[in-house]
Amino acid sequence: MVGDDMCFETISAKALTTFMHNANYILLDLREYSDYQRGHIPSAICIPYDELMKNMTQLDIQKKYILYCDRGSMSMLAAKELCTLGYVVVNVYGGIHAYRGVIER
Repeated sequence: MVGDDMCFETISAKALTTFMHNANYILLDLREYSDYQRGHIPSAICIPYDELMKNMTQLDIQKKYILYCDRGSMSMLAAKELCTLGYVVVNVYGGIHAYRGVIER
């Protein structure tokens, strides 16, 4: 779903499994490293929200990104920022809290 003022897609945590197996997307966990180490969605790369916001240029603008956090608010803010800079991003509504799939530790 793409809102009138949003340039990114938002998906449910349930729909995430369809994107996870797509090699065109990179899954980013925006939580702190300690939360990531306690459990994360398989294949996710941890870049905490604050670090990402300080240096967004560390991402390759040619890639597509799926963003998630704890409940979806930080990833939505990051998605808004990134899409205005020209990145292709997908936000996971509800974050890892809503995710019911496999968790890696």
